[in-house]
Order: sequence, then C-alpha cells, then structure tokens
Amino acid sequence: MPVNDVIIVGGGLAGLTSALHLLRAGLCVTVIERNAYPKHKVCGEYISNEVLPYLRWLGADPAVLRPARIERVCLSTVSGKSIAATLPLGGFGISRYALDHFLMQRVLQEGGTILEDSVDDIVFTQDHFLVSTTGGTSLKARFVIGAYGKRAALDQRMDRDFSAQKSPWLAVKCHYKGDFPDGLVALHNFRGGYCGVSKVENNIINVCYLASYDTFKKYRNIEAHREGVLYENPHLKTIFEHSSPLFERPLSISQVSFAEKRKVDRHILMTGDTAGLIHPLCGNGMAMAIHSAKIASEQLLSFMAGDVSSRGELERKYINAWNGAFGKRMAAGKLLSAVFRKPQLAAGAMKGLVLLPKLLPVIIRQTHGKPLNN
Repeated sequence: MPVNDVIIVGGGLAGLTSALHLLRAGLCVTVIERNAYPKHKVCGEYISNEVLPYLRWLGADPAVLRPARIERVCLSTVSGKSIAATLPLGGFGISRYALDHFLMQRVLQEGGTILEDSVDDIVFTQDHFLVSTTGGTSLKARFVIGAYGKRAALDQRMDRDFSAQKSPWLAVKCHYKGDFPDGLVALHNFRGGYCGVSKVENNIINVCYLASYDTFKKYRNIEAHREGVLYENPHLKTIFEHSSPLFERPLSISQVSFAEKRKVDRHILMTGDTAGLIHPLCGNGMAMAIHSAKIASEQLLSFMAGDVSSRGELERKYINAWNGAFGKRMAAGKLLSAVFRKPQLAAGAMKGLVLLPKLLPVIIRQTHGKPLNN
C-alpha cells in the first residue's frame, strides 16, 4: 500500500488550503471529499482581508474570481435599531461554490490527489494512519488532518465528546437577486438568532442565518418561520420582500454545535469548524478556517524538518498555537452571542454603542486577526 505524507479528510476551505501549503513544500497529499465540486454550502461567505497575504503566497489569490469588496459593517437589534462602522481591515464576499472549486483546481494543478468519497474509519497504528472509505478504498499516511466541517458521522464513529450532545441551532442559507448596498456586511438580529447579509461575486446577495429550535419548531417550515420571526426585524423584512431567491429552496443544516472540540483527536490535527466553530455573529469563520490550515501545515512541516522531536510535542504545539490564535476570539464570540440573544441586553449594548461608536471597531478586532504574512 503506497504511503501518503498527509491525508486530509474534507475538501472545504481548511482542507484545500492545507493541501496547497503542504504541496508547496513537496509533500504527497491526498484530499478526501464526499461532495463533487462545485457545490453550494451553508456559509456566511464573508472573509476578512487578514488572510489575503497568505492566499496570495499560496498562489491562490481570490481576486481572479472577482469577489465583492466589503468595507463596512452594520449591526441591528430585533427592533431594527442599528449602528454602522468601517471594518478595520475590510474583507471580501465570495461564494463557497466559486472559492472551493477554485482551490480544488489549484490543488490538482500543484499535483495533489482529490478522492471523491466518504471516510468510514481512521485507525492510528505503528506511527501511521490507516484510512478506509465507504467506497472501499484503503489509504495509509504519516499524518491526517481533519477538515470535514461542523458535524459528521465520522465524529460519532470517533466518539468525539461534542457529538453526543444535541445542539439547539439550525442554519439556513440562500442566494438572492435584489437591492443591497455595495461594500456592506450586515448582521441583523431576530428573536432566537441572527442573520448575515452581504454580496458575493456577480452582485449576488448571500443571506445566511442561525435560528434556535425553540423559535423554529413553532412553525411548519422555513418560509413560515422567516415571515413569523425574521420579519420582526424591519431590516430583514425589507431585504426578503425586495429580493428574489436564486435557489429552488434554501439550504439548511441542523445540529450546529458551538461546544468545545478537541483540537487533536486520535492524533488527527483538527482544523476549521472541525476544531471549533465561532458564532456566525462574529462573521469571521472562513478566515479562521484558512488560518487554522496555515497553523496545522506549519507545525507538520516543522516536525518533518526535525525541529519537533516527537508526535506528542507536535500535537501539543499545534493545540497551543490554535488556542493562541483563536482562544480569545472564541470567547469574544460566545459573549457577543449571549448578549445579542437577549433583547434587553442587546438594546442596552446598542445604546452604549450609539453613545460611544468608536467601541464597535474595537469589538470587531476581538473576533478578527492581523494580516497573515509569511
């Protein structure tokens, strides 16, 4: 059985970015992704410019996809009270349909292998991983990176702690055509959740929101819930009533978990949402996924260069680096989400921001990072 240097389970942002980084270093890399490209995914589709230097270094500058430039943020409460600010670094809007496909093509161009299949099991033995797929393929590798998203059947088979916990969150996403300001990402709160709105390529409006089951279960479907709950925020009502959906039906995923996750599990380095999911209210999950791929790749290359003495030390250094990069962001995300889920707290916070508008950019910096220069 031929041995890969690295097998990456999941071909989303973190997985494909890791593959490009490791291929650049001359490693043999296989990415296993169960879905065919291109494919729409439930995602806010806003990326902070903090990752642009790194993507360019990888030879994957998203500028060729003509993403929407995003320079400002608007935040509103359930009642519609709002405040706006300039994003400290700015960002861009790009669909996962376009970006994942673009990164996949770059991986193939760099000599990587992409296997369209689902991983059935991962076994660590004799300092190597044996990876088996539902399609009957068996692969061997020195290292495995987990990049398969928010929740998967593999988490249950691996008995990951969070997989046994039920989550009260449902995420919904759809693309629209309509009127929405250029250069803006809006975060509109509603009873039991919050919604991100911004443009992606081709002047398309991406709407993605997180809703609690407590508010959703009272309605028969997504449309009824939207009209009964999201429309309470006048900003959201205006957006939906003056836009036309481009999907036959919205995409949705259930059991979205914000529980603590192990960054290394069964010696697998977990990246992106597989390692931890920041609340979408913070709007920076895509940049964090890309950043986590950089951290994992750099730690693996340090080990292979002999700068790290053992697999155990590699894993400890990865966990420390992950927590150092994202620990404060995750804590800030939980705090912001807790505040804006409670109408009275949200109203008080909004009053404070109106009186001290310079605080909003400061808060934004707590969930964003500095430019990733190599």
